[in-house]
Parts: sequence; C-alpha cells; structure tokens
Amino acid sequence: MAQNDPTGLTALIPGGGRFRFYSVAGGVDEIPRTEYRLRVDGEVRRPREFTFADLAALPQTRMVKDVQCVTGWRVPDVEWSGVLLSDLLAEVRPNSVATALEFGSADGVYTESLTLDQAMRPDVLVATHMQGEPIINAHGGPVRLYVAPMYFYKSLKWLDRITVGTQVDPGYWEELGYDVDAWVGGSNGRDDAPTV
Repeated sequence: MAQNDPTGLTALIPGGGRFRFYSVAGGVDEIPRTEYRLRVDGEVRRPREFTFADLAALPQTRMVKDVQCVTGWRVPDVEWSGVLLSDLLAEVRPNSVATALEFGSADGVYTESLTLDQAMRPDVLVATHMQGEPIINAHGGPVRLYVAPMYFYKSLKWLDRITVGTQVDPGYWEELGYDVDAWVGGSNGRDDAPTV
C-alpha cells in the first residue's frame, strides 16, 4: 500500500492495524485536554475560543460510520462522538455573508475547508471521542474534525481553529490535486454526493 500512496504514509497506528497514520508535518506534540483551545472566528457575530470543557458542555452526538481513505483502505463501523459542527456554529452565529469554513491544525501546516452547507450536515462532527475513548494524539486528538460522507483527508487532525469566510479555499491536499468536494465515491466517479 505505501508504495502506491502519494499522501505520505509514515507508520501504522496502534489498534490492530485498522488505521494508518498520515502526517504532513511529522509528529505533533500532545496537547493536554486542560490546555486545549479551539478558536472560531471570521465572519461570525460572536468570535469565541472553546476549551475542551466548553465542548463537553455542548450537546453531544454519537455516530457509527465507516472511515474511507481516498487511497483505498477502509475501516468499518467506527464510533465517533463530540459536538456537531452545526451546533458549534450556532454558538458563534455566522454572518449572512458566510458561505465557507477553513480549518487549521496544530501541526501548523494542514488545512481543510467545507462550504457552510456541508458544515451544517448532521454527519459532520467536531470529534472528541473515538471508539468510546478520548481521541489520542496519534489519531489527531484531543479534538479533530470528522466529515463522515467524505474521504478521510477532509477529517482534519489536531483541530485548533475554524475561520468562517465567504469563499472555499482549497486545503493542503486540494492544493496537491485532491478534490475539494471529497464525497466518498464521487472522486472516482462511482456515485454522486450522498443524501442524508
């Protein structure tokens, strides 16, 4: 798999070989949950910085979905929980001109994007737990994005900032040629964007 993988497979994650570890900037120092901060700003009425405890105090959502990598590997029935991105956005109240979100990683390199409509889906999560446990650093914790209907490169690890804006800016992988709209199956022509 690694020899056919242009995304930089670097190691296997512990956990029975179910997941593979991709990083565009090497390792990221572990962020204690007590020190974690998520900044949400841009075209919003109430810019805010969320602690891990703030996220835990918001309504929690649990979902069990497959993880599908654009390179071909897949992990079925992964349990995720955390805050729906739509619920987080309700806290900051996007302005009427807002149409897109940019996500930044604590690795200082990786970025991703979604349209506002995509971000409001009921299967897009600011994830704090995976398989019933807090997300570990190697899996992108303490907080990561999980975009269930899209290929896993859209599920940015080590999420530390969300900027609400007026246009979609291609993320790290999109700048290298990956699809901006990464619907599972859509990038290889097998299906259309999923419905809820």
